[in-house]
Parts: sequence; structure tokens; C-alpha cells
Amino acid sequence: MQNMNTIGNIRTRLIDRILTTNNKNLLIAIENIFVSTQKDEEVALSSEQIEMLLMSEDDINKGNLISQSELEKSDMKWLV
Repeated sequence: MQNMNTIGNIRTRLIDRILTTNNKNLLIAIENIFVSTQKDEEVALSSEQIEMLLMSEDDINKGNLISQSELEKSDMKWLV
């Protein structure tokens, strides 16, 4: 049996309540909570993730890019 308080369930319940409320003060308070906690959130990257980001940035700088449609065509070759 799944725990009813998983992050996904809590998120879904909050989204449902936010979408249905007409209480402007409540929505402002929720927004303020997000704004105040957003400053504290930092993502710790592993050395491998940092290396991949640097490699991606290097590819962008060198023009090693493909379009979304080209990427999708390439993916289809792998899936077939």
C-alpha cells in the first residue's frame, strides 16, 4: 500500500486546491512561501554532472547543435 503523503500526492493535492481557490490572499501567501524558500534551494552537482554541463557549453560555443526535429528523427532510428 502506498503512503498517502508521498511528495507526488502532496504536490497533486496542493495543485488541485490552488487551481480551485478564489482566495487571492491565500494565493499571495503561497507565492510568498515559494519566493522565500526558493533562495535557499541549491542544487549540488556531482563532478560528472559539472563535466557534462561544461562539455555541453563547449558544444554550443562550437556550433555542434541539432534541431529538435533532427533529434526526433535520430531517436526514431534507435527505436525502430
